[in-house]
Amino acid sequence: MPIYDYQCRSCQQKFEQFVKLGETPACPACGRTDVARLFTPSAAVSTAKTRERALAGARSRAKAVKQEKDHAHREYLQNHIKDHS
Repeated sequence: MPIYDYQCRSCQQKFEQFVKLGETPACPACGRTDVARLFTPSAAVSTAKTRERALAGARSRAKAVKQEKDHAHREYLQNHIKDHS
């Protein structure tokens, strides 16, 4: 059974309802069946391909951060050696 979002045309109450195909739910606030089904965007589907893409992006960002930290550490060491020589 799919779940849909509805809005009552009489009292403007918005609600979600599990419904069978061809069935019209009643408004939980006023009990009328004069309801409009609202457009609800679908949820994103997670697949192995999308997870791998997200993981590759995270690895790339982590690599860039590590390179920046390593560079900053090398510069710190060079400056520390110069200052204390």
